[in-house]
Amino acid sequence: MRRRAFVVCTVILSVVVLTATAVMAADNFAGTWKLNVAKSKYSPDPAPKSGTTTIEATADGFKIVADGVNWEGKKTHVEYTAKFDGKDYAEKVLLDGKLDPSGADMVSVRKLDDYTYENTTKLKGKTLVVTKNMFSKDAKTRTQTATGLNAQGKPVNNTVVYERQ
Repeated sequence: MRRRAFVVCTVILSVVVLTATAVMAADNFAGTWKLNVAKSKYSPDPAPKSGTTTIEATADGFKIVADGVNWEGKKTHVEYTAKFDGKDYAEKVLLDGKLDPSGADMVSVRKLDDYTYENTTKLKGKTLVVTKNMFSKDAKTRTQTATGLNAQGKPVNNTVVYERQ
């Protein structure tokens, strides 16, 4: 009986620790982040005019809401909720309030460590861009490196800098 109680307690404690670890990692990413266009590099050009991303921690992942203005002055909106499990989750990409047919429709996310996660965007099952998101230890800066192809098949190689608000 004691052995069974010990095993049950150990399993429960393990689940609690793993859940707490996932939430703490998502908390490192959480916050409101403003795009610093001057410190960012976009290939292909042109760069967007502005952007703000809100990251909200969930039990085992996060919710992302990103709003901005692209180089043409059109409003952009991206949102998704994903777990750090590498599985595909629906991503909504809007351009001036309408579904953007050239935007990604799925995203998968993997946590690499407590300060880094990687997301892969897809359109109709085809991988578009892999983005590595690195957060500074002082939690003031987020740097994204994005590589792959856009929906038009053109190479993407961006380094994007965000500052915590």
